[in-house]
Amino acid sequence: MTWPIGTLLLLVLMLSGMPISFAMALVGTVGTISIIGMSPALSLLGQTFFDNSRDYSLSVLPLFLMMGNFVVQSGIAEDLYKSAHAWLRHRKGGLAIATVLACGGFSSVCGSSMATAATMAKIALPSMRRFGYPDSLSTASIAAGGTLGILIPPSVILVFYGIMTQQDIGKLFLAGIVPGIIGVIGYSAAVVISVRWRGLDLPTEAKLPLKDRVLALKGTAGALLLFVFVMGGIYFGVFTPTESAGMGAAGAMLLALFSGRFTLDDALITLFDTAKNTAMMFFILFGALTFTNYVNLSGMTSDLQTLLATFGTGPVTLILIILGLYLVLGCFLESLSMITLTVPIFYPVVASAGFDLIWFGVFIVVVTEISYITPPVGMNAFVLRSVVRDVRLKTIFSGLTPFIAIDFVRIVLLILFPALVLFLPSHM
Repeated sequence: MTWPIGTLLLLVLMLSGMPISFAMALVGTVGTISIIGMSPALSLLGQTFFDNSRDYSLSVLPLFLMMGNFVVQSGIAEDLYKSAHAWLRHRKGGLAIATVLACGGFSSVCGSSMATAATMAKIALPSMRRFGYPDSLSTASIAAGGTLGILIPPSVILVFYGIMTQQDIGKLFLAGIVPGIIGVIGYSAAVVISVRWRGLDLPTEAKLPLKDRVLALKGTAGALLLFVFVMGGIYFGVFTPTESAGMGAAGAMLLALFSGRFTLDDALITLFDTAKNTAMMFFILFGALTFTNYVNLSGMTSDLQTLLATFGTGPVTLILIILGLYLVLGCFLESLSMITLTVPIFYPVVASAGFDLIWFGVFIVVVTEISYITPPVGMNAFVLRSVVRDVRLKTIFSGLTPFIAIDFVRIVLLILFPALVLFLPSHM
């Protein structure tokens, strides 16, 4: 089976409703059998599953998932929001900006965009509604701020990318910090633009004395300590990224216990959610690895390189083509499916064009963030719709236009200035 037929079959299976993990595993297995025969293909399949299931580095996935689940249960998100609100309550749109800042802080210890959006919707939306913020701006700031969960480390998506491309997960985490900070600043600017562009006369509160604002920062201490502990340990070589996942999970559990808002039922929910999500992600990962074997054997990568060389495509044009493809795929696929489907195809081509794969990992995560807030499959918008049932999807998407525009500005900055991504990893 040639790779165009295999790719078409994969798309047909996905559109028919088959889970992407099973679709990739099926096409990868059948395609590999058609190339090297039944017995070698099944041996390769067994080796792929057996070797990777015993891979010590894969333990980073359930441990970071557990860390994020403990953080969600600990109430850190509410503390971060209150701290940001104390500093911004006197500014127009301050509650929405505080939401973005709280999302950024929560993302640094959570690692999940949808968990960030769902948690902040419960905390921030009631306050913004009480002060008369329109639902379009309120939900847009939550949905956009939530996307930072897959970029600001620890990021499960970056873990997936690192495993699939054999890149250093610690360097990928460090590479996501500066673009994540740029995202927080950009989304805050998007709030200001929305307020002024729409002429919103939003209420404000009296500015707190400096002493009270400084005291309010104590709510950020837990998240800050956990982030510095995990990322500092990686940066200074105290422990490996895999070990940092265990340390982060233990630290998050302690924060949850010390918060006084963590019960035995919460612990059972956390463990159950971690096990369920780990199983789902392992199915997706092993399906992607099976499909990667087929891609390598089918000659797809070399054919794409030859095609690009024929048309004289330069490195920047190549990146723009990939950007366009991701934007199209983002209209139909959620982020994890999109990355596991495309990374095996694109990363060898990008590497042969001379791009740093650490930079490319952050680039595609930023591009993937857009898919979380664009119709028709904007996952964060659907998460908000499930939490806040009296808000229409149209209302959520209508408020996201400035935030999507800011994301495109960030993508341009990353293309023009790769050092924004590579500076911290280069000093690891």
